[in-house]
Amino acid sequence: MNILVTGSAGRVGRAIYIHLMKKHRVTGLDKTPCSTADIVGDIRDHKVLEKALKGVDVIVHSAALHAPHVGLVADEEFETVNVKATEKLALSGLQAGVKHFVFTSTTALYGKASTPAGTAGWIDETVTPEPKSIYHRSKLEAEKLLENISHLFALPVTVLQMSRCFPEPADLMAVYRLTRGIDARDVARAHGCAIEKRLPGFNRFIVSGKTPFNPGLCQRLFTDAAAVIAEYAPVLTEDFSRRGWSLPSSLDRVYDAGLAQQVLGWQSEYGCQSVLDMLENEVAEVLPVQGCR
Repeated sequence: MNILVTGSAGRVGRAIYIHLMKKHRVTGLDKTPCSTADIVGDIRDHKVLEKALKGVDVIVHSAALHAPHVGLVADEEFETVNVKATEKLALSGLQAGVKHFVFTSTTALYGKASTPAGTAGWIDETVTPEPKSIYHRSKLEAEKLLENISHLFALPVTVLQMSRCFPEPADLMAVYRLTRGIDARDVARAHGCAIEKRLPGFNRFIVSGKTPFNPGLCQRLFTDAAAVIAEYAPVLTEDFSRRGWSLPSSLDRVYDAGLAQQVLGWQSEYGCQSVLDMLENEVAEVLPVQGCR
């Protein structure tokens, strides 16, 4: 199968490219030169798209402006890159005969809905987003456009809303793998599962680390997270104690990836223990803890 991965020089795009190339012929497209960018160019450039889409069966669209760009680039740029370019890519793909569009989205677009007052939020695909920033709004608008395109042209579209996935201190990252974080390799594997399934119509899935918690624990997670973690993740608790790290007193949200697990047959493999393993091996994906928290 021939797959185009946009944004293939980015951390997540690179992980997707490397995972998919084990089974498929992959072409990477990015503005930044990189070993995983076979075509260097802008997705807004018609000639670049025409070249990139030749013979492509599946588009994986991970190129975007992200949260760190908010305030550094004009809001109009988010509209141009995250929304209009996504629409153009999908429509150009249709003309080129693409059979499936996979969109790398974000759980960040749930915005205010993620953190209800006085309790931890339990977020699944039934929650209505309440975006806060232009980044959130642009990704949500792109999802809606893709849904319309899918219905109008019978194009299978799979949206994968990935949770927190960037380098940060090991203690934070390890805890977030229980509630609101994911490893880039698991994001890549979710894309692989979506491509293999190629579900008809429009489908949206949250992809996040597997949580030991359940919705009935939301109040306790908000008011006494340390006790809940000690009860449901005792091995992690012992490891934190041995390292002199403190558990958080409050957690504000849990992203539920149950639907992706059930429908796509996907499971996250890199949980909190993998974070500690990466720390020990000085992998750049995880940052050391500055003192004790």
